[in-house]
Amino acid sequence: MSRESLFISENDIASQKQYINDINTHFSGRLTYHIVTLGCQMNVRDSETLSGMMRDMGFAQAEKEQADIVLYNTCCVRENAENRALGNVIWLKELKKNHPDMIIGVCGCMMQEKGVAEHLHAQYPFIDLIFGTHNAYRFPEYLHRILFERCRVADVVASDGIIAEDLPVMRSEKHSAFVNIMYGCNNFCSYCIVPYVRGRERSRRVEDILSEVRSLKDAGVMEITLLGQNVNSYNGGGSEFANLLRRISDVGIPRIRFMTSHPKDLSDDLIAAMRDVPNVMPQLHLPVQAGNSEILRRMNRRYTREHYLDLVNRLRDAVPEIGLTTDIIVGFPGETLEQFEDTMSLVEKVRYDSAYTFIFSLRRGTAAASYPDDTPADEKSRRIQRLIDLQQNISQEILDAQVGKKEIVLVDGQSTRDAGYICGRTPRGHMVNFPGNVELLGKLVPVQILSAGRNTLKGEIIHA
Repeated sequence: MSRESLFISENDIASQKQYINDINTHFSGRLTYHIVTLGCQMNVRDSETLSGMMRDMGFAQAEKEQADIVLYNTCCVRENAENRALGNVIWLKELKKNHPDMIIGVCGCMMQEKGVAEHLHAQYPFIDLIFGTHNAYRFPEYLHRILFERCRVADVVASDGIIAEDLPVMRSEKHSAFVNIMYGCNNFCSYCIVPYVRGRERSRRVEDILSEVRSLKDAGVMEITLLGQNVNSYNGGGSEFANLLRRISDVGIPRIRFMTSHPKDLSDDLIAAMRDVPNVMPQLHLPVQAGNSEILRRMNRRYTREHYLDLVNRLRDAVPEIGLTTDIIVGFPGETLEQFEDTMSLVEKVRYDSAYTFIFSLRRGTAAASYPDDTPADEKSRRIQRLIDLQQNISQEILDAQVGKKEIVLVDGQSTRDAGYICGRTPRGHMVNFPGNVELLGKLVPVQILSAGRNTLKGEIIHA
């Protein structure tokens, strides 16, 4: 597939906008919608596009129980995410009995799994709309058919995916924003379903990314997070992502973050960009998954424990105050207690600010689904609890070490726990609660850190 054939044509996008206009003409002000988003930040960004489309159709947002259109944007990275999605959709069947005109749609990664869309369409006739990640740009066309023809639509494209530009978007936040820079993954880690549902890697054009970032800056956005299954391999990897960071920095957005980074593609140029570009924040999500080289080999991660630790040392040499976060899988098929202890010792060496920890979840169609696994479930539970306890202690020590520091915090909301408090994140990514009012939302303010709780910090504004 040539690079240009990855992009949906302007004519196809114009057709979808015409469907939006037709729906607006006939239904504006008459219908409401609700989107339930499960999974990662890329799903959140996808839901912002779906929401933008329905805003332009003239629909208003509503609570799930009252909405005329309910969309579930699903995740399939772990089994419990699938079960949660299916359980909630089945619950809507009862709701639809009292609201027979309700349109129920299911989309996202789960629909791209082999056989899932066909099964849902055949077994759950109350679901009106099913589509996947690769053809989400055609949502206006599908909804047009349902509204005007009163039919069910199930359309999932089995391909490596495409890129659709110039679609409507309704951002979930005013002062921060997600920006996709690439889609898909070529890594095929043995446990991971993502390459099968999101397709192969494909990168957006630099000029399209910069245009979006300029628009966000003009709208007052203060922080962007660049998204990709593996941002380090943007446009084939090498120095391309570091160059993109520098180009984006020149636009003038005050804060830039990015995720997710694969250790095997973390280049010297990227480390240098994190050191030299002032508005790239000192925070990096660098999933290790396991601390034992043999387990990493069987995971098809393509780096060793030693290589990962060397990356951490180089990052901290370049950016001493960097905050590192990670993902870790416990109980990978065949993992011995000794191999798990290697993960524990790696966590002690690296000292992550936080870690997302999971017990291995078998995904049909992946290589690891066929690996023998003789570790009892209760042993896996004991191991992950040990890991959680260790990481919580490290996280607490890191938070305690922030007390007394002066930080520039981007205010992004009101505290959910303390009346009269607002909250925001430090450059390193720590959440800080401090007295203030909503007039400071979206502002960068100097804060003195006074104390550390279990997961957050408390402070006060430094007044000149």
